[in-house]
Amino acid sequence: MVYVTGDMHGEIQRFRSKAMRCVKKGDTLIICGDFGFLWDGGRKEQAALKKISSLPYRVCFLDGCHENFDLLEEYPVTEWNGGTVHKLSENLFHLMRGQIYTIEKNTYFTFGGGHSQDFEYHVEEKHWWRQERPTQQEIQNAIRNLSDHGNQVDYILTHEPPASLKDCLGVDVGERLEVHTFFEDMIKACIYRKWFFGKCHLNKYVPVKFYALFDAVLPITIKNTDLRKYGV
Repeated sequence: MVYVTGDMHGEIQRFRSKAMRCVKKGDTLIICGDFGFLWDGGRKEQAALKKISSLPYRVCFLDGCHENFDLLEEYPVTEWNGGTVHKLSENLFHLMRGQIYTIEKNTYFTFGGGHSQDFEYHVEEKHWWRQERPTQQEIQNAIRNLSDHGNQVDYILTHEPPASLKDCLGVDVGERLEVHTFFEDMIKACIYRKWFFGKCHLNKYVPVKFYALFDAVLPITIKNTDLRKYGV
C-alpha cells in the first residue's frame, strides 16, 4: 500500500505518531515536501536519517521550501521505478521534480519546490536556498514527461498547491511563481485520479480531486467517505 502525508520539518516523532501506525512493513510512505531531515548535516540529523532508513517500509519525499539543497544534491542520482531520484539509502529516496514513477502498478507525477514567504529574513545557504524555486527547465522537462505519458497519470503529488485553491483553503500561497501557472494548466490538460500537496499546514479535502495534507497520513486509494477516519 502507498500512503501520503505532508510537511515533516525534520520532526522524527512524526514517525511514531498515531496517524503513522497504519503504515506497515513493505508499504511506501510519500511525504509532500518539507522533509526537513537534510538541514545542518550534524550527528543528530545523521542519526535520524539512519533511523528512517531502517524503518520496515520505504520512505520517499518531495523537496519543499525548507531543505538544504546543497546537502540534498550531494546524494547520487539514479533511476528508480521509471524516474530519477536522489538515493539516500536503500529505503529512502528523494522524488525529483517533473518525474513520473510507477509504484504498485500506479503512476505518480511529482513536483517539489516552491516559495518561502519569509525568505528575506533568512541567510542564504544557511536558512534558505534559492534552489527551492522551480526553474523553467524543470517545468519544461515535466511537460515533456507528461506528454510522453499522454498527459495521464494516476496521482499527482506536489509541495505547492495550485494557486486557484487559495480561496478554498483560506490561506495565502504567497508570491505567484511560474510553477503555479504550470499547475493551473495541468488541471485543465491532465487526466488524474487525485492530487495531493503539502505546504499549507492543514488537512483538508477540496472537492473533487484535491487533498491538502499536513500531519494526516492517507492511503493513496482512500475513499472520500473514509476521510473523517483519517482526520481530514
